[in-house]
Amino acid sequence: MARVYNFSAGPAVLPEQVLREAAAEMLDYRGSGMSVMEMSHRSKTYQGILDEAEADLRGLIGIPDNYRVLFLQGGASQQFAMIPMNLMKNRVADYIVTGQWAKKAWQEAAKYGTANKIASSEDQTYSYIPDCSDLPVSENADYVYICENNTIYGTKFKTLPNTKGKPLVADVSSCFLSEPVDITKYALMYGGVQKNIGPAGVVIVIIREDLITEDVLPGTPTMLQYKIHADAGSLYNTPPAYGIYICGKVFKWLKDLGGLSAIQKMNEEKAAVLYDFLDESSLFKGTVRRQDRSLMNVPFITGSDELDAKFVMEAKEHGLENLKGHRSVGGMRASIYNAMPMEGVRSLVEFMKKFEMENK
Repeated sequence: MARVYNFSAGPAVLPEQVLREAAAEMLDYRGSGMSVMEMSHRSKTYQGILDEAEADLRGLIGIPDNYRVLFLQGGASQQFAMIPMNLMKNRVADYIVTGQWAKKAWQEAAKYGTANKIASSEDQTYSYIPDCSDLPVSENADYVYICENNTIYGTKFKTLPNTKGKPLVADVSSCFLSEPVDITKYALMYGGVQKNIGPAGVVIVIIREDLITEDVLPGTPTMLQYKIHADAGSLYNTPPAYGIYICGKVFKWLKDLGGLSAIQKMNEEKAAVLYDFLDESSLFKGTVRRQDRSLMNVPFITGSDELDAKFVMEAKEHGLENLKGHRSVGGMRASIYNAMPMEGVRSLVEFMKKFEMENK
């Protein structure tokens, strides 16, 4: 069977080249006589895989020496607790709530201290990014938190909030490595990799060294302390070894394409094809304020639940998979991550044109 165009929000499409390489190495990784899936994480060979992955990620982003890169488990959702446990020294943090995942992070932080919601777009179903140029940042806030790209609602911070000197913490799960980034503007950046980088089960944390201390909230489990993982080089316990190996291959793929500037250009071109059609369509319409649109996740509707359901079903028959919107909002959503080829987006738009003609 031919591969489909997979518009899933995550786990999501991976570069075909990466999958083929992994398949070729499945039984024997570079003459080791075993799969990476079977390999000891304490072996010299696996240490090489881990070191290379970190070096390539540092090169792609331009991560300076005073930031540590941690490959952890538990997905992005575990960071909702790990962040306050490690960073909430004054037991105060400010949250900008622009979607379901930021809301969940804010609710989780409230278990450990005062979590202030200093801005939100909930009043319009998270269809925009609020003005964050002059926020009521708390004087004693330990950090300001954002979810930079909102997978469900298709919004993206184009300008980072003015945190008034407080450390910025960002969940970048669904825009990770989609464009160049100045990591020095963030105190901590993290993301689950299953959208843009690898298979589910790995979360990457990039954290400024001065935030990694033994001074954590009382009762913080050993496994949820950044210092434990940093001191052990992400090998305190058995890491998600195979997932990290795939991430490393994706980093190489991105380097070969020309890095983050090159992938940004490709992502902008793909998104323009879809957004331009949505702006002209008489049947489909996007749900996000134009200036806040994500390059990665594009939600759209017809205005009819019945037509939406028909569209998703017929699209699937045309090899366009996973276009149903998140269960909390309905409609449709096309996730067009780094590994989605332009042909996939063009195929989607052609099908949308055909569907519009037949269902006017």
